[in-house]
Amino acid sequence: MSDFPTSPAQQAPEQTLATTPATGGSVGDVAGDVVRAVVREVPDRVSTDGLEQKFDERWAAEGTFAFDRTATREQVYSIDTPPPTVSGSLHVGHVFSYTHTDVVARFWRMRGKEVFYPMGWDDNGLPTERRVQNYFGVRCDPSLPYVEGFEPPHTGTEGKAVKPADQVPVSRRNFIELCERLTADDERQFEELWRRLGLSVDWAQTYQTIDATSRAASQRAFLRNLERGEAYQAEAPGLWDVTFQTAVAQAELEAREYPGHYHRVAFHRAGADGAGEPVYIETTRPELLPSVVALIAHPDDERYQDLFGTTVTSPLFGVEVPVVAHPAAAMDKGAGIAMCCTFGDLTDVQWWRELQLPTRSVVGRDGRLTRETPPWIAEGPGAGLYAEGLAGKTTFSARKAVVEALVESGDLDGEPKPTQRMTNFYEKGDKPLEIVTSRQWYIRNGGRDWDRRDLKSELLARGKELDFHPDFMRVRYENWVGGLNGDWLVSRQRFFGVAVPVWYPLLDSGEVDHAHPITPSEAELPVDPTSQAPAGYDESQRGEPGGFVGDADVMDTWATSSLSPLIVSGWERDADLFDRVYPMDLRPQGQDIIRTWLFSSVVRSHLECGVLPWKNAAISGWILDPDRKKMSKSKGNVVTPMDLLVEHGSDAVRYWAAAARLGTDAAFEVGQMKIGRRLAIKVLNASKFALTFGVDPQTGTGEIVLDPAAVTVSLDRAMLAGLADVVDQATAALEAYDHTRALEITESYFWAFCDDYLELVKDRAYGAGASADELSAETVSARTALAIALDAMLRLLAPFIPFATEEVWSWWRAGSVHRAEWPTAEPLRSAAAGADALDLAAAGHALAALRKLKSAAKVSMKTPILSGTVAVPAALLPGVTSALDDIRGAGRATGELELVEAAEGQGDLDVQGGIVVVEHELGEPPAKKPRG
Repeated sequence: MSDFPTSPAQQAPEQTLATTPATGGSVGDVAGDVVRAVVREVPDRVSTDGLEQKFDERWAAEGTFAFDRTATREQVYSIDTPPPTVSGSLHVGHVFSYTHTDVVARFWRMRGKEVFYPMGWDDNGLPTERRVQNYFGVRCDPSLPYVEGFEPPHTGTEGKAVKPADQVPVSRRNFIELCERLTADDERQFEELWRRLGLSVDWAQTYQTIDATSRAASQRAFLRNLERGEAYQAEAPGLWDVTFQTAVAQAELEAREYPGHYHRVAFHRAGADGAGEPVYIETTRPELLPSVVALIAHPDDERYQDLFGTTVTSPLFGVEVPVVAHPAAAMDKGAGIAMCCTFGDLTDVQWWRELQLPTRSVVGRDGRLTRETPPWIAEGPGAGLYAEGLAGKTTFSARKAVVEALVESGDLDGEPKPTQRMTNFYEKGDKPLEIVTSRQWYIRNGGRDWDRRDLKSELLARGKELDFHPDFMRVRYENWVGGLNGDWLVSRQRFFGVAVPVWYPLLDSGEVDHAHPITPSEAELPVDPTSQAPAGYDESQRGEPGGFVGDADVMDTWATSSLSPLIVSGWERDADLFDRVYPMDLRPQGQDIIRTWLFSSVVRSHLECGVLPWKNAAISGWILDPDRKKMSKSKGNVVTPMDLLVEHGSDAVRYWAAAARLGTDAAFEVGQMKIGRRLAIKVLNASKFALTFGVDPQTGTGEIVLDPAAVTVSLDRAMLAGLADVVDQATAALEAYDHTRALEITESYFWAFCDDYLELVKDRAYGAGASADELSAETVSARTALAIALDAMLRLLAPFIPFATEEVWSWWRAGSVHRAEWPTAEPLRSAAAGADALDLAAAGHALAALRKLKSAAKVSMKTPILSGTVAVPAALLPGVTSALDDIRGAGRATGELELVEAAEGQGDLDVQGGIVVVEHELGEPPAKKPRG
């Protein structure tokens, strides 16, 4: 990642609110400030079309969102932006959650913070490899030599997967080059979509989780973990995905139902020719009978007390195994006694470890039974069955063969019973995981005891320090940490990823010395042990006795992504930047990766820096399809967002996203986007109306003076008093990361402003027949109040609908609305001069009552009211009285309107605030103008 420069936009910042420039600026934070704004151009017809491209280009040219790295840490608000996985295309769920983050960024920028808002691309790991395999029709074979100028057999397969048998094998280096080529294309498309959506990141600053900076950071952190004893290597049974041929971590598990059958199988008591009743167990995996090492029952189970300490022999294979007790055995499950195999599930691993049982593995990394007959079977009665019917078979085929043999031998009691069992899958896989013994790298995360420190307690304490939004998401973190049963498996048997930066000496015998790994210096990073020799060796010694071998594994993608707050902050490469932005202020992310990205980031920062990586975590919900199911690529129910942005406009789509609260799942609703588009268009139209009063019809330009002292009419002041309340409430909501509440409050008031206030003051604001020099104080008051309100509401709405608000701002203000100060309530209250905000609502209710009587009479709203008597509840009477002239004008009441206090229960308080017209006389409707 390159450094973050100071842009021209930051070298000459826009005037602040407390100033009175000739053009630009805003109503000040000091009561009595006067701002003069020049209306430059108000279009004859307004439209949201084309605003995205117009302002994306302008923001880029002017450096509107460029980070000013001269800001102190106290002035900075920094965001650890999620780097989206580069694996084809973004979906509408990304638009949903990234909009939430952008609202936060825009708000704090307007609050005067210098917002550090980078963008990354998560392009290493399995999703990229799978996409490359399908897109180019290749697969990686590390044994093959590199081919210069290699061209793949396909360049895009229209989303159709190429079968593994049809994929062309290529060298690891060729495969990685194809990964880099495709991710570069995908990242360009991602950036185009993010720009269209209006994300206010500095697009000069991006990073990749596979670029040199990220690789160096990831390897540096790993080497330091290793040096401090936090990283270690172990050969042990672990979860393995046979399709992708890689180890899988606990955080990547997904429990799914899987169809199977219970088989009631007989084990025979050893000795005396197996005298006595058989011991029946029930299993869904009879193919693992060759690997059984014990039968296990609960120590309190009376049925098996006489068996503890004895042995039985396995059916078909005649292997003698002990019967032992363990409290993890379930007395009420199946027969209450189970066979322990190495390994069928994680319980087998627990029993094997705690009871110190032997290892008799028969399932290999490819998911097939070993091709050589195991030695503990080779001399027994089942040697022929294994060699001829099981060796090299998939577990499915082996299961079928074992069941047939059990039927023939009489050791299967009854028919297999169908069942649905919960089984662990790799979250990206489609076959149940196996447990395979392999040598892997781990990082301590509190999942296992560590004699140096109580790491689990430390990480739970970190979780209590972190502010979760919403707070109930905290329990997911705590449950995950509390339930960990193993350390973090970070090595993967893949190709496109950050290499484990380790070599191993080869003894003179040719045996690999794993106990004494060779590590590079931090100055050498990044390194690739598969293509580089360690210091003190040369390439000719690779694989030779007395030489070395490089670790062929790469690190889990989370091992790099967990360092994103350190990577983007310039850790160990840019101390000046690091001091200004770290620890960061915000981690926005999805709820489903609390256990992976959030937790692993806390682990790495805690181990490396001794602090939380950020102060706040904003957790988004999921997008649900019309059937209320989570949208995901794997389910095939996602919506491509670019079409939505083009059809409805980015402001409209952002409105839909912002209308959903953090941590809450939201339905995909086009109807909500239509409401958002209507809001954006209304902002344009209402603003045009408000600004037209400051425009000379001949020149199309004019000056608007925002002088709070000029607001003299009580209705105008009441409107500003209500707006001051909105500013306070919306600000508090955004400070609490409740963007939805801020939008609701602001939007509701904006519509009331349009439906009530604009209609009420329209006639007074026009000041019909008066020249600019002869305007009445009442007209000046209306025009000034309109401009002041518009100034504040544009800024309140800017984080949500940035394009429409920027368009209006460009008509009459200097700079960008997104660099203007966030509005404050004090100057609005000063201009309101103690007016009651309820007075505007009262006047609006009265106008609605007049309109209601015309609707009931089925006449035009322009029909004059010659006279009327209006009953008003006592609480609303002062407001209606003070605004009576405006009510008369807006309601076309040409005659007298008498106000009387409403009797108790006279009006429906839910309709027009209880205001009713009890008597009236309507005039003749105006004649319709002839068409044409």
